[in-house]
Amino acid sequence: MSWLKDALFDKKTEIVVFSSTAIALYGYDQGMMSLINTNEDYLATMGIGEENPLVGVIVSVYYLGTAVGAILASYLADLRGRKPSIFVCLATTSLGNLIMFLSGLGFSKGAMPMMFLGRIVMGLGVGGIDAVIPVYSSELNSDGGRGKALAQEFQSNIFGLNMAFAINLFITIALGKSNQWSWRIPIAVMQVYPVLLLAFIYRLPETPRWFISKEKEEDAHDALVDIYGEDEAKQKFDGLKSAYKEESGKPVGYKDMLSPKGSQFHPTVVTVMGQVNQALTGYGAVSVYGPQIFELLGFQVRTSEYLTLGNYVSYFFLMTFAWMYIDVVGRRILMVGGAFSISVCFAILTVLGGLAANSDNLGIPNLAISVPGTVVLYAATGAFGIGWLSPPFLLPTEFFGSTARAQGAAISVVVWGFANFAVTLLTPIGFNNLNYWLFLVFAATNLFAGLWTWLYSPETGGRSFEENQSFFEDAKDHNTWRVSKINKGEFKHMPKGEKDGEEGESTPLLSGLLGSSS
Repeated sequence: MSWLKDALFDKKTEIVVFSSTAIALYGYDQGMMSLINTNEDYLATMGIGEENPLVGVIVSVYYLGTAVGAILASYLADLRGRKPSIFVCLATTSLGNLIMFLSGLGFSKGAMPMMFLGRIVMGLGVGGIDAVIPVYSSELNSDGGRGKALAQEFQSNIFGLNMAFAINLFITIALGKSNQWSWRIPIAVMQVYPVLLLAFIYRLPETPRWFISKEKEEDAHDALVDIYGEDEAKQKFDGLKSAYKEESGKPVGYKDMLSPKGSQFHPTVVTVMGQVNQALTGYGAVSVYGPQIFELLGFQVRTSEYLTLGNYVSYFFLMTFAWMYIDVVGRRILMVGGAFSISVCFAILTVLGGLAANSDNLGIPNLAISVPGTVVLYAATGAFGIGWLSPPFLLPTEFFGSTARAQGAAISVVVWGFANFAVTLLTPIGFNNLNYWLFLVFAATNLFAGLWTWLYSPETGGRSFEENQSFFEDAKDHNTWRVSKINKGEFKHMPKGEKDGEEGESTPLLSGLLGSSS
């Protein structure tokens, strides 16, 4: 049984499992709120109706918390380390979840303000996790494995989404929509994630790159030994130390990233637009308001809920193609192809939604509309998962150096938070006022997302951090941001040929684990 013990307690395996489970927290919240939003007792406890705009506000205010949490967590991650920052974020998530569970329990006055507080506090924690975990993971992965590692972690995000929605649905079926435990139990179950992770985090190492950046060379060496053993640690240590010396004279602050004249403004804009475009795909809305979308296609409430669960299960399995191909065909191809595919799907859904709304007058059977509509929505969800779920979080970890990586990831999550706040706030209003025409809006926004990505987002896969940074330096020399006009369009696609395996920022810290799982 020694092989089983080695597999279960291998440090590299522990890091991947921990990171994946932490990312699942965000998915769980999305699935959890999908049915809570329609629970009769929940709405009565909050003192609102199902079509009240406050339903969307309660959901979306969470994203404001994620924006603030990302900034605070990235600051702490640079100051005290990636691992302490993750610990604080998990504890904050646990506290926010507890506040949500207790909202209106035995009382009604003040239930809504308490729920708002719980959503914001939990957002602080999850936002911090979503900012720091990609950095933690990226700093421990190779050039050829970063995309696969993060895509696998985000597949766990979809596992969390499935778990929450399934628990919520089956408890709702058993207890009914008028029972308070139908919505409180799914909230309570979420507590398992942060509590288990908090109990496990002591086993994980701090990233050697962070130790090197703080000139804690002995700690960096010990962390490398903990992960790889003494034989490999020396070689990797020398490479990381050499890379840090090249970067140490170039400290980067938020001013350098946010000012148009700043040295990191161009990569920051690419980071920002990655998250804006992800929000414009509309899938934050689909995740949270899935049952309502199936109702627009003509299904009854319970059937819509079953179909939503089926959509999430399909979503989870189709995400396998994301980590299979992201380091093969690259990020750009997946994002551009995903956006245009989703656009076509939403255009079709607009037509089908219109037919469903007028099926009685047109004499069209409901199933003739709802069945193809379901197939199209499932396909669109898969296209989003493969093309857009993980790349926007991956990009800033691939082209910012060690001195700016945490800040870049924080900006990414801040924009993600604000963009999803807007989308989840406006979606229920859009359903109530635009009905199926909302699908056409998303068809147009996906076209924009695909076009912008094709024109301005470089391919970062298969390249070292230093190589990706060189793209932005060359863009200044060419006086353009168009990918096709910089270095003869070299960054339109993955690099050709094999890498030399140089050390430093391109050190393949977890390449053995990822390679063995290919």
